[in-house]
Amino acid sequence: MERIYDKKQIASYIAKSKYQAVLESLDIDFYLIRYEKGELVSSPFQNELLFQIVEQGSINIYLIRDDGTRYSLSTGTTDYFLGDMEIFYPRSRNIYAEAAERMTCISFSIEKHKEMLFSKNQFLILICNSLSAKIGEMTAIDAIPASLTERVITYMKYKCSDKTLKGIEKTAFHLHCSARQLQRVLNQSEASGLVKKTGKGTYKLVF
Repeated sequence: MERIYDKKQIASYIAKSKYQAVLESLDIDFYLIRYEKGELVSSPFQNELLFQIVEQGSINIYLIRDDGTRYSLSTGTTDYFLGDMEIFYPRSRNIYAEAAERMTCISFSIEKHKEMLFSKNQFLILICNSLSAKIGEMTAIDAIPASLTERVITYMKYKCSDKTLKGIEKTAFHLHCSARQLQRVLNQSEASGLVKKTGKGTYKLVF
């Protein structure tokens, strides 16, 4: 991730943005953020709340449930908003946004400018349109059930501290499977090099 504060570059991106008129009406010190493919743009682990507009590249947004299932919520390209929900609600602890390719966003801090944003009708109209479109997409989701192996790997990657699974029985309960099924998956994953056993009932994700 790279933050860019060069005023000429920022002005150039704003001038080309679909939302130029609204952005220029806001008393905000914008900056650009450039992400590489695979970088997390937003996650429950990030402390800073940012509003971002995708200006180049594309993004994938997905939900990780407590049982390790992963659901694709949305994809976004140019003009897509990130952080629109965080203006009104606390950050979800299960939703992730990941750069699908090299991506550049116009960005600013939500907390620093929240009160001012609430007074800008044109900006709020944009946010309402964005949230309405996202709700419409979510209601049309047809999730494909993931295999137990996929769920275990996802659970370890996103829900386990240091990507380390501890306790077969406890984890099996969360993943809605039997301890025997989970052990079989872990043994297979260890044999294929996906995980490494580090102690009794303890496995660490290798990648």
